[in-house]
Amino acid sequence: MNRSQNLRILVVDDSIVFRMMISEVIGNLSGMEVVGTARDGDIALARVVSLKPDLVTLDIEMPGMDGLEVLARLTSQYPAVGVIMLSSDEGRGGRRIITSLEAGALDFVLKPKGKNLVENKRQLDKDLAPLLRSFSRKMEIRSILNSHRTTGSMDRTVPPAMIEAKTPEPIIPAATPDFPRNRSDVVAIGISTGGPAALARLIPALPADLAVPVLIVQHMPLGFTRALAESLDRQSHVPVIEARNGDLLVPGKVFIAPGGYHMKIASSRHRTQPMIRITQDPPENGCRPSADYLFRSVAHHFKDRATGVIMTGMGQDGARGLALMKQHRAVIIAQDEASSIVFGMAKHPVASGIVDIVAPLDRLAREIMKTVRQTPRM
Repeated sequence: MNRSQNLRILVVDDSIVFRMMISEVIGNLSGMEVVGTARDGDIALARVVSLKPDLVTLDIEMPGMDGLEVLARLTSQYPAVGVIMLSSDEGRGGRRIITSLEAGALDFVLKPKGKNLVENKRQLDKDLAPLLRSFSRKMEIRSILNSHRTTGSMDRTVPPAMIEAKTPEPIIPAATPDFPRNRSDVVAIGISTGGPAALARLIPALPADLAVPVLIVQHMPLGFTRALAESLDRQSHVPVIEARNGDLLVPGKVFIAPGGYHMKIASSRHRTQPMIRITQDPPENGCRPSADYLFRSVAHHFKDRATGVIMTGMGQDGARGLALMKQHRAVIIAQDEASSIVFGMAKHPVASGIVDIVAPLDRLAREIMKTVRQTPRM
């Protein structure tokens, strides 16, 4: 996308009402335009060819060729086109959404089911607009960097804020930090936009003899994290579950915070082994589950025997919790910008200097394993 042009978006949905609502949301956003709409998959693919959009909003439940089939064609034939999925089904649709995210969709939005059109449009704007802005920002930065590589100098017309948005690529340490510390007894991960696809590469890379528990906060609504856990469990050497209140922290097991609930670590009254608490405490950073909420409890309970990992995602959830973990001398690992769908959650910790290791997605499992205890604590 050329910076002088608007972000070009194709709206695909079998409902004329939602095509209109999505188009209105996009029309109210600066720097974006709807270049076309489509009511089914066949028309959508034809219009991708003729209209050359930068992004497609794609309904997953359509007659004939559904959203998953369209997505598969787009990712194989037009990989540069971004895709945001929309779904009205929180049940069966949960599994299909996870499949679409693992297949390359950027993120998803639940279709609102409010009492009237105004309420639904307001909710759609709240959920969809930040994703569109984030994608537009990433495209702008990519365009600037490509221009910089081509010309050998930064265009003088580029605003300073755009130049600052690109964080210099940090050097990846060859080994764990060399300050005196204990090996970690737990790994805590915070992740958001782009998370399911990233986790589908990270978690299966963990070995079967993993000797510590792994706790994950993935920003998702209720009904989708169980499908994510089930999908990761099928692909991985270690068991992956949606966490339940009272679960003991079993070594070699991955626990995902349930959508719509916070997850924290607590002491067990009758056992020495820590346990998981699932709560409905107020959202933090607009999120529930919140990475900050989890990281704080890990900092208090495990102190220097913990590894905190921050990955792809929008916003700054996790930054404060990681800072507290760092104060307790935990090891902090961040996914690098190049392999992140959105370099938001990791950007602030990296810029603040609290991150010990910055690594691309394909190296994260290896770096995590360097920090953890090799045999289960008795």
